[in-house]
Amino acid sequence: MAELIRPSTMLPAHRTPFHVITADSVDLVGEVAAPIGQSKGAILTLHPLPTAGGMMDSHIYKKAANRLPALAGITVVRFNTRGTTSEAGTSTGVFDNGDAEGQDVQAMINYCFDVLKIENLWIVGWSFGTDLALRHAKDPRHKGLILLSPPLRTTTDEQLMYWNSDSRPIFALVPEHDDYLRPDEAKVRFSIVPKLKIIPVDDAKHLWVGEPSVHRVLSEISSIVTGDDKALPIEY
Repeated sequence: MAELIRPSTMLPAHRTPFHVITADSVDLVGEVAAPIGQSKGAILTLHPLPTAGGMMDSHIYKKAANRLPALAGITVVRFNTRGTTSEAGTSTGVFDNGDAEGQDVQAMINYCFDVLKIENLWIVGWSFGTDLALRHAKDPRHKGLILLSPPLRTTTDEQLMYWNSDSRPIFALVPEHDDYLRPDEAKVRFSIVPKLKIIPVDDAKHLWVGEPSVHRVLSEISSIVTGDDKALPIEY
């Protein structure tokens, strides 16, 4: 008998911890959660601001790892950027406000392709992670960017303009009640990248607290990665 999916629900997956060494010798810790069966695609997650508590276990990403392999056939790759700690451990190095973290992003993209042999990879950034994605995730092998609650805190207009020379899609899920950049403001700030698709999310906040917000975010990610536009089930 099917049971309602709750915040603590962990569905079946192959879960594998890993270490990745960056070009500047930082040791990144993380985990891959892969479907039991065939994978339809994968996401590499870039977490919120570590100085404000962001890490690979930030709740949207932990729930993605707990649900998406079983519900959508999506592999979820999570890691801690330099100097960040979670239950999986602490990545070495020191927080650099998104600058040196560019080497973390590239090392992880390399890991996804060279070690995991992923073919359909999307980069998902949340808050601070959206700045990392926009500034540093330019490797030609991934399929595009999915931005959750983008604050545009450190991304310059010049860095945004780069994406006009790149044909890959960018989707931005913007909460109605975001603390930093709300949908109407996002349309103005992102207007210099006309192809970027803004998806306003009613009744949501920057941290996506509450099961309706989590379900909406994970459903949108699933639709973008797999091409299946049906909402994820709420029972398993």
